[in-house]
Amino acid sequence: MRINKNFDKIIQFEDNINYKFKNKNYILEALTHSSYYNENKKYKFNERLEFLGDAILDMIISDYLFNNEKDLPEGELTKLRANIVCKESLSEVAKNINLGEYMYLGRGEQATGGRSRSSILADAFEAVIAAIYLDGGIDEARNFIIKNMEYIISLSREGKIFRDYKTHLQELLQSKGYVNIWYKIVEEKGPDHNKNFITQVGFDDKILGVGEGKSKKESEQIAAKEAISSFKEMF
Repeated sequence: MRINKNFDKIIQFEDNINYKFKNKNYILEALTHSSYYNENKKYKFNERLEFLGDAILDMIISDYLFNNEKDLPEGELTKLRANIVCKESLSEVAKNINLGEYMYLGRGEQATGGRSRSSILADAFEAVIAAIYLDGGIDEARNFIIKNMEYIISLSREGKIFRDYKTHLQELLQSKGYVNIWYKIVEEKGPDHNKNFITQVGFDDKILGVGEGKSKKESEQIAAKEAISSFKEMF
């Protein structure tokens, strides 16, 4: 892959995250969404890096929690890690480093709000982790993760991140007398090793929210979170 002459965006992003890439190809790939490739047929897009970054993130957070939460049993460590590495947390961290501003998106994706879409931002954040790992090694990747996710880790350790949106939504709907609550997988995207699920949630014949996640359960939680906002606007 060759980098074009105009890569000011990459230089700005390096300044933003305080890391200089020896091989700019890694970060160019991490910042390139598949929609850009589909429209321009140039640059690798970031899905393979996302796959690697997801594994690195899990390992780093697991190691951090293992060494800093010595009194927690395995089950509690698993729940804590799930809070920290969920799509909502990752997209929030991505927004804090303005990741969406630096991404290469297709015109269609850009026009429909792709720069602020949680799924795109979370995936790109994982891709950036992989890019740093490939370029600078595991210590640089660890520094980047802990530095940018420290407050998420802290909130999770204090129990301040709420993720059981399905239960919360069910309680809201039932309080208004709605009992026919349903979740429906409407699409599966990507290869088997890196599949994303898209889920709709609603009651009766009304759709309240749509969520995308790496598992059916995660997509249901994200759909429920969106539905809660929609429901609160209705009443």
